[in-house]
Amino acid sequence: MELASKYDPKEVESKWYEYWLNNKLFSSKPDNREPYTVVIPPPNVTGVLHMGHMLNNTIQDILVRRARMEGKNACWVPGTDHASIATEAKVVNKLAEQGIKKSDLSREEFLEHAWDWTHEHGGIILKQLRKLGCSCDWDRTAFTMDEIRSKSVIKVFVDLYNKGLIYRGVRMVNWDPQAQTALSDEEVIYKDEHSKLYYLKYYVCPEDQASVARQDEGNVMHQDDKGYYAVVATTRPETIMGDTAMCINPEDVKNTWLHGKRVIVPLVNRTIPVIEDTYVDIEFGTGCLKVTPAHDINDHALGLKHGLQTIDIFNDNGTISEAAGIYIGQDRMDVRNLIAKDLQSSGLMEQIEDYDNKVGFSERTKVPIEPKLSTQWFLKMQHFADIALAPVMDDDIEFYPKKYKNTYRHWLENIKDWCISRQLWWGHRIPAYYFEDENGKRDCVVAESVEQALAEAQKKNPSLQAADLEQESDCLDTWFSSWLWPISVFDGVNNPDNEEIKYYYPTSDLITGPDIIFFWVARMIMAGYEYRDTLPFKHVYFTGIVRDKLGRKMSKSLGNSPDPLMLIEKFGADGVRMGMMLSAPAGNDILFDESLCEQGRNFNNKIWNAFRLVQGWETADLAQPTENKLAVSWFAAKLREVNADINEQFKGYRISEALMTVYRLFWDEFSSWYLEMIKPEYGNPIDQVTYDATLGFFDELLRMLHPFMPFITEELWQHIYNRKDGESIMKATLNINAPTTEDHKLCDVIEKVKQVISGVRMVRNQKNITQKEPLELQVIGGNNLEAYNSIITKMANLRSINVVTEKTGDASAFMVGTDEFAVPVGNLIDVEAEIAKQEKELQHLEGFLAGIKKKLSNDNFVAHAPEAVVARERKKQSDSEEKIAALRESLASLKKK
Repeated sequence: MELASKYDPKEVESKWYEYWLNNKLFSSKPDNREPYTVVIPPPNVTGVLHMGHMLNNTIQDILVRRARMEGKNACWVPGTDHASIATEAKVVNKLAEQGIKKSDLSREEFLEHAWDWTHEHGGIILKQLRKLGCSCDWDRTAFTMDEIRSKSVIKVFVDLYNKGLIYRGVRMVNWDPQAQTALSDEEVIYKDEHSKLYYLKYYVCPEDQASVARQDEGNVMHQDDKGYYAVVATTRPETIMGDTAMCINPEDVKNTWLHGKRVIVPLVNRTIPVIEDTYVDIEFGTGCLKVTPAHDINDHALGLKHGLQTIDIFNDNGTISEAAGIYIGQDRMDVRNLIAKDLQSSGLMEQIEDYDNKVGFSERTKVPIEPKLSTQWFLKMQHFADIALAPVMDDDIEFYPKKYKNTYRHWLENIKDWCISRQLWWGHRIPAYYFEDENGKRDCVVAESVEQALAEAQKKNPSLQAADLEQESDCLDTWFSSWLWPISVFDGVNNPDNEEIKYYYPTSDLITGPDIIFFWVARMIMAGYEYRDTLPFKHVYFTGIVRDKLGRKMSKSLGNSPDPLMLIEKFGADGVRMGMMLSAPAGNDILFDESLCEQGRNFNNKIWNAFRLVQGWETADLAQPTENKLAVSWFAAKLREVNADINEQFKGYRISEALMTVYRLFWDEFSSWYLEMIKPEYGNPIDQVTYDATLGFFDELLRMLHPFMPFITEELWQHIYNRKDGESIMKATLNINAPTTEDHKLCDVIEKVKQVISGVRMVRNQKNITQKEPLELQVIGGNNLEAYNSIITKMANLRSINVVTEKTGDASAFMVGTDEFAVPVGNLIDVEAEIAKQEKELQHLEGFLAGIKKKLSNDNFVAHAPEAVVARERKKQSDSEEKIAALRESLASLKKK
């Protein structure tokens, strides 16, 4: 069947994706083949496709498709994440648009709305991935809150609690005032901010004023008409309402006058003690530290050590609480500006200066977090760090690139307990149940179901009924389900000995971003060793961040992120896939430019047109010409060489290199050289042997390209032979035969042949000799490439190749290695055109030389420029003078003709 004159991605892509689905070509079932398993990093259920997804899933699909063609049983498991914070926020916003507050609903009513939202939006991103060509086993689609995954999460929570690894307690946590939930340390993003440093006056209390006296020269005492005061530098004046002490370093000479004193909190007028601790940095600010135990992790530690009162001045939504006494109900950020003005107007501000510091922001809602004392559930992490460090350090699990091993090691060696509870309704509800024991004391049991919880609780109070149990209102951190993903997608928690988990686990490759190395990668490794006693995957490929061509991270706010679906519409999925991969080495950021996708589309057209060229040749029962036989032998050897290179590149996860290798093979070697070597003269047929070999080469090239460009390769592969329904290039095997010594020798020789042909073409270009004019090629001394004369003659359009002892006077010579070749040009040159060309070049060189001479005649330049720079300019002068002399001689000779 004839191909259309132009490649139309829209028609081809929809047709073949439906064909793959209908023939269950993505499906995987355990069998006797080697498994190749990939689990998708589950995107948020409410999300839509962005450029990061495009990159990540393109890489996964490349690896999965190649594994299939290597004969492995490839299983790519798709799924989505319930994304507690993000999804709940979207549902709350939607309800607000309808005039409904979350607080007006019961938990059950709110969850109905959340499930409605999920059902409406949950499949969007997975459907978009189909447009990209992703070959996931869609029948295996999992969701972190579906029945199997939910049951797995609860089972693991109960198990870890019973092992003593989960506990509940009051701790300082990172609080997100917008989402109104605790966050783990890994969910806080620290950013550099231009802030202010406020210097506040803390007056010594009246009863201590009289005893203040200069003790020695080192004291730095502040005094005004109101008395003596200490100065505290802070970036957060809005927290002074929670101050319960001032702290100085006992070794700080300048502040010895404050020993044993009490001071007054500005505006609040609360009297607080001055405590002493070496924790205080003598060099920072004035050496006096305000201590707010409820709102700073380090202050909290000081408070515990020194038995200080704790005053929580913030409500959960970031407004000021009644405990503060002033500014009640106002937003914390508004209060920062207001309190600064009030302190100044009250004479309690010493000074304000600019200050750069790091501020923690919620990774989800992007608002500044608040350190907050809160009762939460925690997972002890040291046990998991101990079992998860060695496998990565010893390369049982290999990271690509290796540099992320150090990042991983640093985190595990400085591990903190994981705050796993979230003050949300959307998510896995913590399976803890509260009740009163026989003595009326509040107690708690943890169990997988209400029935099991009741049975446990009745051991402490036999009179209890199910209605007496109150389940914990908090949900689990979303990552508490994601860390089980490689196990739970095969139901390995609930049914640890099932056929699928034993066959598919451990998985093969994980493709992810380095930004979730702690959230997800490390924790999956921990869960793998805890629940399967082995690694969850063998290799981790870290992608870079997709940035625009100016190097900026793509974001909605900057408006610099293209719509992936629009790119696919414009360039085709294969073009976009190639554009993404052209500059995507592991771990390196990608500077994305639409021109890369255009390059991908152009490559599609190149493949299409090359196939149409071959398809258009007529065949005949002819003897195979020598040049065709040589060309076929060479390209077969070249394929084996390149296939071996690509195989090594894939082993090292150098996927972009592999793409460029096959790109150059098709564009340069196959299209520019091989097809030209065998192409019959216009109107003439080609011999059947060469034609069949060429179709075979095309078949193999399409297989090599298929993982990168699945749609066009399927379309053309189906055209090569009469394929049966259900057949697909996806099931075709890759020919990875090792090249022989003879292959390497032949390829080396053909490289020299190509250089000779290029040399002749260069002479034509330099001398303005038309390509149609047959030339003579002189080989000086002896012809080492005589066996390939037929190829050289055809490709360079020669009338003869002659061995001579020396070139004739009018011949243009060139070297290939140590061999010299020459092309007699004599009467073939268009003298007038050549004179015009050389005169233009002479004019350019004379102008260039004048500029260099002017620079060298400048004594100041010669005296002060580095010696190497001056030497380089003098070399340019001598080179230019030589070229000018040669051109003048050549022009004189031409003008005599």
